[in-house]
Amino acid sequence: MGKTMIMKIMERASGKKVKVGDRVWCNIDWSTARDFGGANCTLQFDEITDKKGRVWDPKKIAFTFDLQAPSHSEKVSNNQKIIREFAKRQGIEHVFDINWGIGQHVLLENGLVKPGDVILGTDSHMNLLGAVAAFATGVGNTDIAASWLNGTNWFRVPETMKVEITGKFPCGVSMRDLLTRIVGDLGAGGMDFLAVEFCGETIENSTLAERITLCSMVTEMSGKIGLILPNGPVLEWLVERAGPEVRERVGMIAPDPDANYCQVLKYDVSKLEPLASCPDAPDNVKPVREVAGATVDQVHIGSCSNGRYEDIAAAFEVFKAGGCKVSPKVRTIITPSTREVMTRCAKEGMIEKFLEGGVVFTNPTCALCTAEHYGALPSGDVGCSTTNRNFIGKVGKGSHTYLMSPMSAMATAVRGVITDPRELICK
Repeated sequence: MGKTMIMKIMERASGKKVKVGDRVWCNIDWSTARDFGGANCTLQFDEITDKKGRVWDPKKIAFTFDLQAPSHSEKVSNNQKIIREFAKRQGIEHVFDINWGIGQHVLLENGLVKPGDVILGTDSHMNLLGAVAAFATGVGNTDIAASWLNGTNWFRVPETMKVEITGKFPCGVSMRDLLTRIVGDLGAGGMDFLAVEFCGETIENSTLAERITLCSMVTEMSGKIGLILPNGPVLEWLVERAGPEVRERVGMIAPDPDANYCQVLKYDVSKLEPLASCPDAPDNVKPVREVAGATVDQVHIGSCSNGRYEDIAAAFEVFKAGGCKVSPKVRTIITPSTREVMTRCAKEGMIEKFLEGGVVFTNPTCALCTAEHYGALPSGDVGCSTTNRNFIGKVGKGSHTYLMSPMSAMATAVRGVITDPRELICK
């Protein structure tokens, strides 16, 4: 029987043959911590080692400041200071401070992630790095601290689901709508502890941003990791940043033709329409047209799921079609995923146009994925967002959120009520 992608990744990392259900110790390529929780990781490490320990490899540890950047309180500032001082003591050079953006995206842009890598992090959406076929997973603070001692961690080899995607997206429909469809079909536990391989002609022709969107939401279905083998322009982008070893890695971890899958799903995106996850669960899915006209108080475009340049550019096309102005009834916030994305938006003049049209364009962070950021919703307010979770109170106690694509979110911002983007850009 052939091997799936996750099995080959774990065999590379463990140095032994594996099968589904095995518990194996894997060497870690990267162990990362963000500003949220990172200070606790350093304190636990110092406690374990009586403040005398050294990390196993300072070149394989990274800190990212992305949830509360810049700090909004003295407590957060002190925690960030703890991280900076720990990194200095340990000789850790990869400290991506408040001016960089969302950690996983920053690691990718800086060429630190390769296909087949095993990566730990304190973010539950670390698995979006599966967009380039890396096995990344969120773990607790203690696991991170322990990994800093010896550079290893144990895993259970998961079963693998295959999702084959074909067709071309119709006007006004995007990868986010496909993802929403899958979440609606499978439910919150539909990928429970599974690795998921995404493939098919639609994936072969997809951008890195689209792959990130798809893999980032595996968490919302309780999946372990979504994996996409790099190819075409995505592969070349990765080679340029991470080096020629990427090509060899892709060949090493490609699934065997006779690999065994616990389930195979097939989707044709040519039949899709704009979709929304309605309050208060990601799997409460309805067509945007069915909830059109509902009042919202705030629109947010950004997050690790939909904060890339392509996401903002798609929203910009809707913005232009709507007369380059958002409704005064709706607070509209756009947050790029990284400084690199923000710089490109600035060079192309989008930020200026957004600002002139009433949009608040912020520095790159995780932004309104939680209530820990500026723009949190007050009780009773309704938001529309491209983030990945909409549990009640997620971005403010007593608030409610619709999740949708950047195009649908911007159409809503322009009209002041939930709006199908096809009404603006598919005429």
